[in-house]
Amino acid sequence: MIREELRSNLKKYFGYDEFRKGQLDIIENILNGKDILGIMPTGAGKSICFQLPALMLEGVTIVISPLISLMKDQVDGLNHMGIRTTFINSTLNEREVEARFQEIIYGHYKLVYIAPERLKSQKFIELMYTVNVSMVAIDEAHCVSQWGHDFRSSYRYIKDFISSFEERPTVCAFTATATDRVKEDIINLLRLREPYTLTTGFDRENLKFQVEKCDDKKEYILNYIRANKDHTGIVYASTRKDCEYLYTFLSKNDIKVALYHGGLSEESRSSAQDDFSFDNVDIMVATNAFGMGIDKSNVRFVIHYNIPKNIEAYYQEAGRAGRDGEDSECILIFDPKDINVQSFFIDNSNLPENLKTMEYEKLRNMIDYSNTTRCLRKYILEYFGESVEYEECGNCSSCHGDYEVHDITIEAQKIFSCVYRSKELYGAGVIAETLKGSRNKKIISNGLNQISTYGLMRDQTIKKISMLINKLTADGYLDVTKSRYPVLRLNNKSIDILKSKEKLLIKLPIVKDTIIENDIFFNELKDLRKNIADNEKVPPYLIFSDAALRDMSIIYPRNEMEFLMVKGVGEQKLKSYGEQFIEATLKYIEEKNVSDEEINNNRIINNRVMNSNKNEAKIENKKSVKTVTNSKSDKIKSFEITYEMYKEGKSIEEICKEREIKQISVEGHIVKAFSEGYDLTIDEFVPEKYVSLIEEKINEMDSELLRPIKEELPEEVEYFWIKLIKEALKIK
Repeated sequence: MIREELRSNLKKYFGYDEFRKGQLDIIENILNGKDILGIMPTGAGKSICFQLPALMLEGVTIVISPLISLMKDQVDGLNHMGIRTTFINSTLNEREVEARFQEIIYGHYKLVYIAPERLKSQKFIELMYTVNVSMVAIDEAHCVSQWGHDFRSSYRYIKDFISSFEERPTVCAFTATATDRVKEDIINLLRLREPYTLTTGFDRENLKFQVEKCDDKKEYILNYIRANKDHTGIVYASTRKDCEYLYTFLSKNDIKVALYHGGLSEESRSSAQDDFSFDNVDIMVATNAFGMGIDKSNVRFVIHYNIPKNIEAYYQEAGRAGRDGEDSECILIFDPKDINVQSFFIDNSNLPENLKTMEYEKLRNMIDYSNTTRCLRKYILEYFGESVEYEECGNCSSCHGDYEVHDITIEAQKIFSCVYRSKELYGAGVIAETLKGSRNKKIISNGLNQISTYGLMRDQTIKKISMLINKLTADGYLDVTKSRYPVLRLNNKSIDILKSKEKLLIKLPIVKDTIIENDIFFNELKDLRKNIADNEKVPPYLIFSDAALRDMSIIYPRNEMEFLMVKGVGEQKLKSYGEQFIEATLKYIEEKNVSDEEINNNRIINNRVMNSNKNEAKIENKKSVKTVTNSKSDKIKSFEITYEMYKEGKSIEEICKEREIKQISVEGHIVKAFSEGYDLTIDEFVPEKYVSLIEEKINEMDSELLRPIKEELPEEVEYFWIKLIKEALKIK
């Protein structure tokens, strides 16, 4: 009964037919009075986990959020959905605060957003003790930990605030990124009581990760933005100077761009954020002061002009792309000189030495990410402690980019030999200069000009030698000490190369511009959304997300029942905007002469089924696939290409050869297509005699990992078979 009510409210207020992974489990535990620690990636729907139960609990829910801009966005969005919400922060004058206090006392709101600094106000705390606070939800909970990447001392007030209630409310803590150490801190420092802890995984499948190395970074960015015109993006730079330089450069080249950094006035920052949120500009150039929780859903790309300080910061900033689930890109432009900027920040921080050492170690991980030839997604997920079975994700520049394979066995042997001859006492810079044959004072004074490897690579540039050393380190062929000035050490992998037991091949990317295809009807819907948003003085994404508009442009909703088929459309959105968007759709159909047959084909391709008994629509498959109309052109996904080739009669081996990708990638595409409901069956791939045996072991072991299951099965059973049958059991 409760689940039916939850699903009904999910559709009514938020416009979704089904919960995302982990949401329902968290919400049910909240309603049962359990404390929560939820670790869910950006875009996974953390907010719904506390917003939806807040509707069903008696009293009010207090939401502690670190940024005023985020507060306003979420409060505006909830009120648009018909959920009574307010905030109390420093943008209000005393009279406005007092008026909202009175409305809270009279039970006018279900959710009240505050900044953690508000907990220093005794007046606010005393007010809270007079009302029925059923839940305290803490967003960006990693800020409580000094080991987190955005430590905020004001988060330490939360535990005393909660413990002072006569009847303690349920406490929920949420974050997108947290290592094991940070998780432990969140539980202890917020005094969570035996929390229900759920980590849905850190993977964002719709994001493509890229590392680019180019001579002129600003020209690369300009060309990329021009190739992706009409798409919204963020460009992050490490310093205010770089931000202002980029802003001026892009403005002079007729790019609609805003500037945001900590040195600007509050009025300038607020104006820049509004211009970005309201789609008055396409690009935001910012430092990390453009911070956590940016709630704009249609950011199609995030570019880092400089290397960030650590993986946590990078993943959170990059994660501001594609919050609506649409395909988006995260590009890091790597220049080794930028490492000096982050080192300078660490050196000049007020951190104690042990924390500085930790920050250098985190920076080293970020450098390794920038240099690795391995799968970038796998690197990130394993950094956060996830077990990743695959070697290639098929959606990052290491796995699916254009690259050339180079045999660097000889170069690697020279580097390893130099590390050995110098008695493993020096870092990458000294080793590179020794191999180059530098007459640097440090080289001479330490006698490195006397060892046999001195000048062994004098035909190469210092930059090229350093790049090779960094790649060897990133891929685990060299160890690095955890210190301010890291020293290179040999390991078993490097010794095997030295002894010529194997060859060493690396991939070097070929840079190309990426062009995202345009969609006429989609852009017309964006214009309509912008006009409505301007009239209502709200950001366009609060009207509808890009994902919702993309859905409309595919299924052409012509009446209210069909409009409810669109993902993200609930009763409130239908009531507020349905008439205008339906009218725009009918006009487009008439002008472009779109036939009923084309519309029906689109819906069949997208597996849309209407339930006329309930007078509402159910979306069975929410993935948009390439349509076959003349008026639109959608970007087909990689797994769909593999699926079409397979249905044409090509074998897995033939697809591998024709697409020049590995078998594990093709098998992954098949599993993806199967899970999305495409026309595939288990018996096409798995011999009948193994099916029931594999099913039995999966049910018996109940393991998310494949390896333990594989070890319990006959040797000839393939991981591919296990993955397929796991998906089949999920569907059942």
